[in-house]
Amino acid sequence: MMAAGAVAVTLMTPATENSPNGDSTPIQAIVYRSPTCGCCGNYFSYLKKSGFEVETEWAQDNEERRTRFGIPNDLASCHTTVVGDYVIEGHVPVEAIRKLLEEKPALRGIAMPGMPSGSPGMPGPKRGEFVIYAINKEGAEDVFMKI
Repeated sequence: MMAAGAVAVTLMTPATENSPNGDSTPIQAIVYRSPTCGCCGNYFSYLKKSGFEVETEWAQDNEERRTRFGIPNDLASCHTTVVGDYVIEGHVPVEAIRKLLEEKPALRGIAMPGMPSGSPGMPGPKRGEFVIYAINKEGAEDVFMKI
């Protein structure tokens, strides 16, 4: 299911006391990203520090990746994370991922488009609310939450 030319690399970090699900069982996440993207590496580290067990899959073709996961172009960012049956597009804060996993809505996933200043993995001050969008199974979108 990986794009031609992509190389899978596993970088695992066990989670303990900081597990997003409130116990010592780590939640697994796969971050699909370009090897040249620095902020993607910062987001990877953010997830690890937040208690996720994180794996990286290197992918050069962002458009192919977003098409494969059903992410609308207007919600695009520089990386896609898969957690369980959900896709997470962009620099989405852990609070939104936790809400998604706790509520288990019938969604394809959530997204925070672009690369907002001050978001997890991005430098600079936070400027206003972060708006996280829900992506339903048909690809339609609506506001999931604001942080």
